[in-house]
Amino acid sequence: MEWKPAQFDISHPPDLVLTKNLDVDPEFADNFARCARWCADGSSFLVQCENRAFQLFNIPDVQGTQLSAHHKRTFSQSAAVVNFAWYPGASSDNAPAYCFVASVRDCPVKLLDASDGRLRASYPIIDHRERFIAPHSLAFNLTADKLYCGFEDAIEIFDIQQPGEGERLLTTPSKKSKDGLKGIISSVAFSSSYDYYAIGSLTPSSQAMDNIALYSESNQAAIMPIGGADCHSGVTQLKFNPTQPHILYAAFRRHDAIYAWDLRSDTSVPVKVFRTSPDSRRNLTNQKIEFDIDHAGRWLSVGDQNGCISMFDLEHSDELDSEQASVISPQSITPTMSFNAHGGKYTKHPLYVQISCQHQGSRHFDEDTRNGDSNSSDEDSTDQESDSERQNMTAVSSRRPLPYVKDPSLKLWSFDPARIVHHA
Repeated sequence: MEWKPAQFDISHPPDLVLTKNLDVDPEFADNFARCARWCADGSSFLVQCENRAFQLFNIPDVQGTQLSAHHKRTFSQSAAVVNFAWYPGASSDNAPAYCFVASVRDCPVKLLDASDGRLRASYPIIDHRERFIAPHSLAFNLTADKLYCGFEDAIEIFDIQQPGEGERLLTTPSKKSKDGLKGIISSVAFSSSYDYYAIGSLTPSSQAMDNIALYSESNQAAIMPIGGADCHSGVTQLKFNPTQPHILYAAFRRHDAIYAWDLRSDTSVPVKVFRTSPDSRRNLTNQKIEFDIDHAGRWLSVGDQNGCISMFDLEHSDELDSEQASVISPQSITPTMSFNAHGGKYTKHPLYVQISCQHQGSRHFDEDTRNGDSNSSDEDSTDQESDSERQNMTAVSSRRPLPYVKDPSLKLWSFDPARIVHHA
């Protein structure tokens, strides 16, 4: 049976078909979703939460007209969660493959069963002080038998079938060396058709050193550097186009533009820059911005901190002709459609691209709380205060306010008008 990618009309914004709140944690009132990812068949999605836990949500009938999502389980962790990744082919109907790996601070990498949260296996990464290292990036290779874990100046490669110590691949000869890729390996992405993968570092790029490199999986050696982005920031995400595996996309820290390289041409300069605003450098944010590409390789979607989701058409923007191949500066691409979704991150359903999950929830600080109520008091009362009282008020007013969350909800959007709006 031939698989045909779903088509949808983006001449109008999608409809909000479902709003879901996280399961309440009485000990953590300002909990919010840091990241949400679909499993392979889209029957459930896993949410990484601020309160050191995962929350699993199931969708009983994703093909039906009445969409619903149910919180199934919460998997609490002993420390802060750094990253996680579903096992390729994970499905609630396939018990052996229904699992995910999690990077938890001061712990070995965990392979957890998604049905009950039990530990299936652990993969320790130990530094020279015999402490556990929590990798910043996790990725499975195409055959799903190896797990790649990126951390500072190295990648640890584990055989999934043999828990225990892995094989370490250094990305730089030494800390003092100027060669290789230095810093925390923040992202690892595999091409869907070729024998190579890309890695990115949080260390900002410079004229003398790039922070993205292409590696061969067969001999575990660097093939070529990738660079030329004008932001000179750390890499936060890498992703290959599913149907055009020679196209690589990258997102950077404190920068909301997405850069694209064609690996068949000069990789020292990106060929496309997908800009969500005229000047991306003005929208500086510490919030990690993630993008997603549907399985047909047609649409790139990215959210920003201003409450907007932008979608870019990749059908005619990723292929280079002979004239474009000689262009020195990258071509700037504007969104095909943008809509207000209250901000956050945006991830497409793996099988039904008409359905997308969007979540938000970042730390906010109230300026009024920071300034305190000292300005509301009159001059007479201020003059009558003692020196010790004034010192105490100064100490309280200068104290950093506690962050709060505005809207920690999960939202599912649909481009299919046949779906019935149903809040569960």
